[in-house]
Amino acid sequence: MHRAKTGFLNKDGIRIHPAEDFVGMRAAGHLTARCLDMIIEHVKPGVTTGELDARIQAFIEDGGATSATIGYRGYQHASCISINHVVCHGIPGDKVLKNGDILNIDVTCILDGWFGDSSRMYVAGKLARRDERLIDATHESLMLGIAAVKPGNTFGDIGAAIQRYAESHHMSVVRDFCGHGLGQVFHAAPNVLHYGRAGSGAVLEEGMFFTIEPMINLGKPSTKVLADGWTAVTKDKKNTAQFEHSIGVTDDGCEIFTLSPAGKFHPTRGA
Repeated sequence: MHRAKTGFLNKDGIRIHPAEDFVGMRAAGHLTARCLDMIIEHVKPGVTTGELDARIQAFIEDGGATSATIGYRGYQHASCISINHVVCHGIPGDKVLKNGDILNIDVTCILDGWFGDSSRMYVAGKLARRDERLIDATHESLMLGIAAVKPGNTFGDIGAAIQRYAESHHMSVVRDFCGHGLGQVFHAAPNVLHYGRAGSGAVLEEGMFFTIEPMINLGKPSTKVLADGWTAVTKDKKNTAQFEHSIGVTDDGCEIFTLSPAGKFHPTRGA
């Protein structure tokens, strides 16, 4: 049985949620974050991405939740696992992790009708210095985007903060994918761009729920989707990184629903 959607749509078609909806989002986000904490110790050379996905699916189901991605537009896995130059939507399978691989693991849990969506970076074995710089810049760009979230600011302020930081470190922001609204649905308005002009776009209001999930490339921003219809890669085959949080706008800022309970959102320095 589907629960009736709460709140209302504002003039931009973005749902404004009442205070009680933060409870459901908090629980779903916490379970997702715990799942991403759980998988840390299993990411190592010699492990397949399919093995990681099986552990993720079991954890979600043991937590009384379901995976939002299994069955979504025909997708059959509980996670997306994107390695090195794969930007997003990498499909788990027989791929074996090698020493030095960096990977993004993206998980969305549905708990009591609420969607918790998050992704973060992991490292198999020894981390190369250039990839460490990439991961650090991507994490910082996300956190600067989140710092721009408060009522009265705009979605353009979020994108501008991310773009400014990434490009100041001689990296590029992927334009082909963006963050999105969520709550009692997987994807909804608004589209949250990770680039743009400060002061542009819809105005942020208390009660909005959405993801911020910048994809930052060492090379150019161009991507292409492979023949499987899912896997997006950098055209120049240079490495890429992504971090994602689900957040809710509060009266004076925002709440991050998907904070790591173990303080291990960043793979090498916590946070």
